[in-house]
This record gives sequence, C-alpha cells and structure tokens, in this order.
Amino acid sequence: MEKEYACIREMLEEEEAKRLSPYAALSRNTAGRDLPEEKCDIRPEYQRDRDRILHCKSFRRMKHKTQVFLAPEGDHYRTRLTHTLEVSQIARTIAKSLRLNEDLTEAIALGHDLGHTPFGHSGEDVLNRLCQDGFDHSQQSVRIVEVLEKDGRGLNLTKEVRDGILNHQTSGSPRTLEGQVVRLADKIAYLNHDVDDAIRGGLLTEDLIPGEYTEVLGYNVHDRLNSLIHDVIQNSLDKDHIEMSPDFQTAMLGLRSWMFRHVYIGGKAKAEEQKAKKMIELLFCYYMDRPQEMPEEYIRLIQTGTGKERAVCDYISGMTDNYAIEKFEELFVPIGWHVR
Repeated sequence: MEKEYACIREMLEEEEAKRLSPYAALSRNTAGRDLPEEKCDIRPEYQRDRDRILHCKSFRRMKHKTQVFLAPEGDHYRTRLTHTLEVSQIARTIAKSLRLNEDLTEAIALGHDLGHTPFGHSGEDVLNRLCQDGFDHSQQSVRIVEVLEKDGRGLNLTKEVRDGILNHQTSGSPRTLEGQVVRLADKIAYLNHDVDDAIRGGLLTEDLIPGEYTEVLGYNVHDRLNSLIHDVIQNSLDKDHIEMSPDFQTAMLGLRSWMFRHVYIGGKAKAEEQKAKKMIELLFCYYMDRPQEMPEEYIRLIQTGTGKERAVCDYISGMTDNYAIEKFEELFVPIGWHVR
C-alpha cells in the first residue's frame, strides 16, 4: 500500500531525503526562520525562499544596475540581473551533478547580489568610504531580505539562504555545500561573461589572454565555462566540501588578476567611473542634509531607530543606474528658464 501524505511538500521532502547526497542540506532539516510561520502544503522551505526572492522588488531592480560596464550601448552586455541568472544556472548545474539541494542553491544564487549599488562596485566603494559603519553589498543583500523588503517586514528567509547570501564573496565561508557552490559559481560566471563582454566591446581579443591561463581553462568563453564547471564537479563529488583542482584554481585566479589590470581598473569601459562616483557622493551628502526628502519608507527607518547614514545608504544603494541619474539631474542640474 502506498504511503499517504498530508501534503505535497511532505512527499517532496521525502524524495529529497532518498535522492540527495548525505552532504546536502535537506529542506525538512532547515534551521528555520526568525519568525515562525505555517509551512506551505506544496513547496519545501528553500523553494519558498527562492520564490520570495524572485518576486521581490529588489530583484527586479537589478535589471537596470551595472555589472561591470557603465552605461554600455547595446542590448547584449550583462547587467546585475543577467549576471545573477548566469550564476544561478551554473550553480544549479553543479548542485544537480553533486546531488545537492537545487532549491537552496538557486535561492542563494538569486539573492546574492540584491544589495548591490547603482554603478556596480564603483557605487559600493563610495558608500563604504562615506558611511561611518562601512558598506558591503553582501551585508546589504541580507539587510534587504531581513529588513527592507515588503515595507519593512522583510522576506523572513531561512537561515541557510541568508548564510549563503552573506558569505558568497571570496572571504566568505558558507556553512552549506550549496552556499559553497554559489560562491564558486559567482566567480566562474563573472570572470567568463566579463571576458565575453570585453571582447564584444572591442577591449580584448582572445589572443591577448595569456597562454598560461587559456592552456588550462580553454581558448574561448564556452570552453572555459565547460572546463571550470567540470573541474568543480570532478573535484567535489562525494566530498563534504566544494573545491577546484589546484591547477584550475591557480589559472582562474591568475586570469581574474589579469582582468583587474586590463579591464576592471582604468580600462576604457571604466572611463565614466569617476563621474558615477561623484554623483553617488553628491546624492549621499544631499540626503544626509535633507533626509526628509527621501521616500516615506526610509524616513520611517530613521524614526524607528535606524541611523540616518544607514537609511541614506539603504535608499541610494537601492537605486537603479537610471534612477540615480534621474535624481541627480533633478537635484543638481539647472533647468533652463523660458517664458511660459
């Protein structure tokens, strides 16, 4: 006689326990949410988190936030949103091959960059310098899902998802293997798509990339993605941690350093960076002097105990590139006089 389930979620949780690796994070074993709530009858907990992130306003705003290239002319350059989707795809491929929890992996991947500022790391650098307590996009991503979304109620995500979001950078140490997968997938994604965008923009050609890296990783973007993903899977299968082979890790880090020297810092694609930084700084100073001109939700943060600096950072970091430019023009660019 077939086992009866009170709900579909229980059946899916049972399937997870049978199918996934002993090192995977099972949905039914989650450490839970800060605010207890009734479980869904259809979706396991991590799938629920994935859906909440996908439907939140901060996720939609990423489509108009810079990845690397400021204000590119053309429809095919990556934005923060398309970067996020590529990280999610790579991470899910790895997680599925290792029999890890795809829902948890995808939730972390979709949420990892929610806290990024307009104009990419340029905006982050400015807010980190101006705010006394500093600014880090990983911490801001967690703040968004805990505090800022849904009119201050937050998304009430599970602890495993928030841990993966917080620790997705190089210095992070995620507690779950799914978080470790996203941490590597993020680097694989941005390194390869930034090379692709740089080639598309005429800043690089494949033959300019040093042979010490291409001989290990591959001679085009497709081959490098394929080889890196395979290397992670082959070196992490049936292990309690996620890793790359020493040769691949050395080559990837070397290519990353090479990209910093030739594309990320001081290249033609970053020519407008100083203007963007100055714009963010002027907006920050303006709203520090006039916090009452921010939207009501940020004024309410100050009134309920959030420091003014943090509330101003919350407002500015949530802006898209287009909205930041629009507010700058509204506040600082004079309108020509004319007779009505």
